Amino acid sequence: MTELYKKYRPTEFEDVKGQSVTAQINKLIKNKRFPHATLFAGPSGCGKTTLARIIRQKLGCSDSDFNEVNCADFRGIDMVRDIRGLMHLAPIMGDVRVWLIDEAHQLSSAAQNAILKMLEDTPKHVYFILATTEPEKLLKTIRTRCTTFNVQGLNSQDSEHLIESVCEKESVQLSEDVTDAIIKYGDGSPRQILVLLDSIIDIEDEDEQLQSIYKSETRREAIEICRALFQPNPSWSQITHIINSISEEPESIRWMILSYAKTLLIKQKRLNAKSMRAYRIIEAFRDNFYDSKLAGLAAACFEVCFNDE
Repeated sequence: MTELYKKYRPTEFEDVKGQSVTAQINKLIKNKRFPHATLFAGPSGCGKTTLARIIRQKLGCSDSDFNEVNCADFRGIDMVRDIRGLMHLAPIMGDVRVWLIDEAHQLSSAAQNAILKMLEDTPKHVYFILATTEPEKLLKTIRTRCTTFNVQGLNSQDSEHLIESVCEKESVQLSEDVTDAIIKYGDGSPRQILVLLDSIIDIEDEDEQLQSIYKSETRREAIEICRALFQPNPSWSQITHIINSISEEPESIRWMILSYAKTLLIKQKRLNAKSMRAYRIIEAFRDNFYDSKLAGLAAACFEVCFNDE
């Protein structure tokens, strides 16, 4: 069964709710003035990738000419060289070629400098769309070369409309308390809202629905912290943003982080940067947070981030 966030992913600009930039983007495309280098900046799960996919269709880019690269997996200069070797080739089937470079802030310094040169010399049939949750990590020269579109999270009213719309299509009824909980823990992210809705859609008891939402939120927060801590250069500002938004019991999050780090440590066949980071996380999160609460969580994260300095 298709997940709700995939099933109801917008395919037209008018289906994208709560984003003021869609009208501007649509007008630029209709007037054939859409920039060849654009940057989508905004919170995770709020539609940056979705907008990029709609744009590539409106520009006349075929599936064969659309390339999506996630810099969490491919962040080095070799990836940029691969693009440089292909971008001057004519489109295979459509009118243009489009590269979506997701999580662009994770590009290495060398890769950012290399991609800057491509943005300065982009062929007429090529469009680069960069997407990031942390635009400040990109070179200023990259940001000034791109036309930036800021994507924002949904407000409470738009979040409620999204939930009601999907529930109507799925023939599901939710109580006001459950709807409010999804809005609260969805944190303005359409993807997260639909993931939470998906997790309770087959549960009939309201109390069980609420418990499932709370557990899903705790798991999400733990995964977000782990991903941030395992970056080569952990972003303290990103981690503090996550900590400030936490409303669940920090001890539950600690157990999940320990489980995540233990699994990664055991998987490593040899001593490397990942195994050392996993070990340091286990060390930092060894003591419980029953008394220290969020302060203990913050201190443990701080220790992992700055223990090498």
